Amino acid sequence: MANKLLSMHKIRQILLFLDRGVSQRAIEKEVQITRKTIALYLQKFQQTGQSLTELIKLSDDRLEQILGLIKPSIPEDTDPRKIHFNSLIEYFNIELKRTGVTRLLLWEEYIKEYPSGFQYSRFCDLLQDHIKLNDAVMHFVHYPAKLMEVDFAGDVLHYVDPSSGELIACPVFVAILPFSGYGYVEALPDAKLTQVVRALNNAIDYYGGVPQTVKSDNMKQWVSKSCRYEPVFTDMLEQWANHNNIALLAARPYKPKDKASVENNVKITYRRVYAGLRNDTFHSLSELNKAIRAKLDQHHQLNFQKKTFSRQELFDSQERSLLQPLPESVYNIRHYTKAKVQKHYHVLVGEDWHFYSVPYRYIGKEVRIIYCTDTVEIYCDTQRIAVHTRNFIKHGYTTIKEHMPERHQAISRQRGWSPEYYLKKAEDNGPHTYEFFKKVMDSKLVIDQSYTACLGLLRLMRACGAVRMEAACKRGLRGHKFSYGAIKKILDNNMDLLEDDLTAEFRIPAHTNLRGPEAYN
Repeated sequence: MANKLLSMHKIRQILLFLDRGVSQRAIEKEVQITRKTIALYLQKFQQTGQSLTELIKLSDDRLEQILGLIKPSIPEDTDPRKIHFNSLIEYFNIELKRTGVTRLLLWEEYIKEYPSGFQYSRFCDLLQDHIKLNDAVMHFVHYPAKLMEVDFAGDVLHYVDPSSGELIACPVFVAILPFSGYGYVEALPDAKLTQVVRALNNAIDYYGGVPQTVKSDNMKQWVSKSCRYEPVFTDMLEQWANHNNIALLAARPYKPKDKASVENNVKITYRRVYAGLRNDTFHSLSELNKAIRAKLDQHHQLNFQKKTFSRQELFDSQERSLLQPLPESVYNIRHYTKAKVQKHYHVLVGEDWHFYSVPYRYIGKEVRIIYCTDTVEIYCDTQRIAVHTRNFIKHGYTTIKEHMPERHQAISRQRGWSPEYYLKKAEDNGPHTYEFFKKVMDSKLVIDQSYTACLGLLRLMRACGAVRMEAACKRGLRGHKFSYGAIKKILDNNMDLLEDDLTAEFRIPAHTNLRGPEAYN
């Protein structure tokens, strides 16, 4: 009794039994309370001056008050050290956020100013108690189809460029519908606004509908002017929102808990996607995203902890049907800029630092460029003079052959030819020509050195005809020098025309003076 008060439930049981005239020994057996304790509570009941029946009718609070069972309020701390510490707590919280400031440093400054203050361990305990109070979290109720939260994962994923062996880093876009926990994850070539908008398009397409609002933090792709109350969003993002009938929201600066769902989904992505792919190697962005999608689908099929349904089931049953319908067409980012056609008949798209060709007759003219995430269109006045698939390789060139002058096309064709091209031309002419071309290629240390000689042989073939070229190559194969000059010399000296006479089988003409084996019998 002295150490622990009885619960109100037990006290009322004692009251009822006493009111019915049950003995204390019987009450002890029924309530499992010692007779000494029962006697003490009976004494308290009698001291109130009210009958047992009247006490039973009272509320729990009133009964506790009459019996004197309410614990006295804890008086305010009068310890001067504690009062002094509490006056500094806000200062300590602010200073701990500064770079390099530790609790030990704060305590050393505190004890130097107040020598009779708390020692280090007690100082840390009190400080931690206040930090816990400041770290209290609030539970939010999310409604279906109302909100989508988006963010970038802090860590990147990679794929290997098969042409160079380079490891390409890819930022990872993460989105989630907080009500169902149904997420979307995609690796992007970069984190620029154009790629963010493309990822947003892919996310709502993956969900099969559009939520009412979308929220992100204050990343520069999202907010052009940060403000706690009225952030200014980028123009392109507002165009995307208007196109999809969706409202834009931004978390308060430096308040990641304003979008706690996507922050938690980033951690889930590390565990369910990153960890599952850590030992795999990918050779393209599409291959990487295909693997991400497979891991994401597996995650959606798993049941929530301590629940009997999955994110997929919750999304399908309660959220999918409430999403707004997708727009008739996907929002396409369109940029407008101007450029002057350079001497190499290309114009520059400065955002990617990539060059695109136009017909060479427009050299020196100013053109208008309209480009989106997929295509680049080039206009001179009102006429479209070129259209290209957008290329994001910096300092690269995208060229259409028909835009080049004729002499440039010829050089391009020559540089683009391969050993197979030359050997196919030689084989079409004849077996000796094919064999001679192979000898020419084998005679060079690097096969590219033979291309100009092969080109010269093709010109001789066109000038002299297939028959003479085949004969000249047949004669050239007898020598030890396999080159353009050897065949040209044979053709210039008409040595190929003697080929049949030199190789014809010599026979002695028949006449009467010849003796056979019978003459020697």
